[in-house]
Amino acid sequence: MSYQLELLENLYRTMLRIRLAEESLVDPILRGDVCTPCHLYSGEEAIAAGVCAALSKDDYIFGNHRSHGHYLAKGGSLQAMMAEIYCREAGCSRGRGGSMHLIDPEVGMLGSAPIVAGTISLAVGAALAASIRKDGRVAVSFFGDGATGEGVLYESINFAALKKLPIIFACENNLYATHMPIRECRVDQPIYKMAASFGIECHVIDGNDVLQVFEAGRKAVETCRSGNGPVFMEFMTYRFRGHVGPDDNVQGSHTDIRPKEEIAAWFQKDPIHKLEKYLLDHEVMDAERLEAVKEEVAAEVREAQAFAMQSPSPKREDLLTYVFA
Repeated sequence: MSYQLELLENLYRTMLRIRLAEESLVDPILRGDVCTPCHLYSGEEAIAAGVCAALSKDDYIFGNHRSHGHYLAKGGSLQAMMAEIYCREAGCSRGRGGSMHLIDPEVGMLGSAPIVAGTISLAVGAALAASIRKDGRVAVSFFGDGATGEGVLYESINFAALKKLPIIFACENNLYATHMPIRECRVDQPIYKMAASFGIECHVIDGNDVLQVFEAGRKAVETCRSGNGPVFMEFMTYRFRGHVGPDDNVQGSHTDIRPKEEIAAWFQKDPIHKLEKYLLDHEVMDAERLEAVKEEVAAEVREAQAFAMQSPSPKREDLLTYVFA
């Protein structure tokens, strides 16, 4: 299938923006400059980029503890995200939320939260509202494989199926729930199969191939807009960094127990490198153009880091501002 240059370059830029932003946080985290827990999205960029490219600005997405990528792919401000991670007043949550509480209603990013499966039912509510209003909006709930151990996911799928809601359940399966391998917590490891019992459309997709993700996302959005939702999609992927922080090294205790051979094998499936190969092989962009885009995105990330560091922290006397009594 042929794709427009604009789409391909936007997918590439989005994935690069996420990767470079995440990797720019590694040293600040290790130095202690970043105090909020950060669950980095490196390695999983194709999912957020591909799905969000299939959405409109007015569509809704909800994230989880690992949502820097979702926020940026939906159009959230890189500067506001960085400022939030540094807990500064200029952050998207005014410095009160940190890494795991990102929001930008203007672009349809209605929020992320660290409670496992905590935003799934909220996404169903947004889809129900869209259905009642008949406004054509679609909601996407991004969650990890660990959320499949929570009852609210099954309740949400059942209700969404019953009401034929315009919602996409996007499961990012990186094979580990915190440090628990999926093989040790699921009898039937393919997650997407469980959604079939609710009588809805369900798929398993290579989450490291952004073009496959985009195509699957585009079709799912069409299904939902036509009143035939919901759709469940399991994206197979892998995080390059630890569960939380760069390598899970907390006070000298290394807790990332994944086999080195497994990590190395998944590095060979890097979604950014996969798209670069496609762009070069199909003569869409040459090496010089790819390098120029990398430099442009790297400059954006440096500017966002500088903006965050120069932004003031919330004042102590304003601690309870924006908090509901």
